[in-house]
Amino acid sequence: MSYQVKDYMSREIITINAGASALEASRLMAERDIGYLIVLENAQPTGIVTERDLVMKIMAKEREPSGVKVSEFMSAPLITIDLNASVVDAVNTMAKHRIRRLPVVRGDAIYGVFTTRDLTKHFSRYEDKVMRDIINAQALYGTSLDLSF
Repeated sequence: MSYQVKDYMSREIITINAGASALEASRLMAERDIGYLIVLENAQPTGIVTERDLVMKIMAKEREPSGVKVSEFMSAPLITIDLNASVVDAVNTMAKHRIRRLPVVRGDAIYGVFTTRDLTKHFSRYEDKVMRDIINAQALYGTSLDLSF
């Protein structure tokens, strides 16, 4: 009964250079219809920029988006999770750090990003898989389980 984050994550990884401006970041997010960008410094992932970062750290402080570099307001260090980690571990990590996007890595390489949107998008599939595992366990062990909460 392994529910790995790699089976539920988004595989598309959109990046931006740390030297790019907040304006460039917001335009790229709008163009790609996404709420985050992985920030690269010397081709290595070093942080993440989210729409919340743009609002709270640029707009709310009335900073000029074209004059602020991504490296000045990105969220860093990058909080990640292993490709083979469980969905439960991913959700716990997201809750602990109060984040909605979690890059999925193996070593130094990012393979995807697990988001709260991925969780909601795949929830019914995840729930179906859990129920099938419970039913199979009941058949295997010949025990009826009380699933009332």
